[in-house]
Amino acid sequence: MSAVLATIPPPPLRGEDGMTTFDIGPLSIAAYGALIAIGAFVALRLLVRRYEAMGGDPDLAERAALIALAAAIVGSRIGYVIPRLDSFLANPVLIPQVWRGGLAFFGGVALAVPVTWWYVHRKGGDITRMVDAVAPALPLGHAIGRWGNYFNQELYGRPTELPWALEVESHRRVAGFGEFETFHPTFLYESLLNLVLVGILLGLDRLRGDDGQRRLRRGSLGFAYFIGYGVIRFGMEQLRIDTAERYLGLSRNSWVALLVIVIGVAGLLWWQRREQPAPAPEPPDDEG
Repeated sequence: MSAVLATIPPPPLRGEDGMTTFDIGPLSIAAYGALIAIGAFVALRLLVRRYEAMGGDPDLAERAALIALAAAIVGSRIGYVIPRLDSFLANPVLIPQVWRGGLAFFGGVALAVPVTWWYVHRKGGDITRMVDAVAPALPLGHAIGRWGNYFNQELYGRPTELPWALEVESHRRVAGFGEFETFHPTFLYESLLNLVLVGILLGLDRLRGDDGQRRLRRGSLGFAYFIGYGVIRFGMEQLRIDTAERYLGLSRNSWVALLVIVIGVAGLLWWQRREQPAPAPEPPDDEG
């Protein structure tokens, strides 16, 4: 064993196929899928609560959130499968089995954003308020869902002997790292950093100038989220070892994260400077 003070042990309740599962009656539930579902539910409740507090229709927010979730799952699975298309075509029955892991977050965002915008616009909802309602809900759900990667023993980082290192079973280690036993728990880092991002976004939403007016216009939190999560993901990509393909020394997701940061910064500057009509009145902002 590595000479560490303590480690994060492998997940318990390993099934025959190597997945962590638990039984509810005749059903066998994958821990990965359960955590994704819990994260989605918590994010949905925060989204609905915030949109209603801004004077929006909570029923519309709930329907939009469910549509966005469906689009995100489809988009994230597509984003995961396409770079690995050859292996999935050899066994296509695995393509819809999202509970085994394999969801590309950026793919989910790429599909969910336009689908949600279209639905809210079509139903006459306030898109800017919806964006501000969604922004802190996304990292909250992500923080919970990332624990699914722990139970699947995937997406961990480089070998390390830090006190909080993650133990990975030999058959789950990335090729070329079989002699190492402990790795950076990037799932934990990203989970905690997403919670920090939730706090930052809620704090930005409360910022007021000397005149009592909002510092950030409605809709700005979406761009702030892009910046924050782009920074988090870029940092995590420098630790992860599961991506063999490199372009100028960076993984594909590192480049995507940098693009997301650029879009967030440029979008925020443009949105803040853009002339906009006077916003519709909303309830006193005491919900955060």
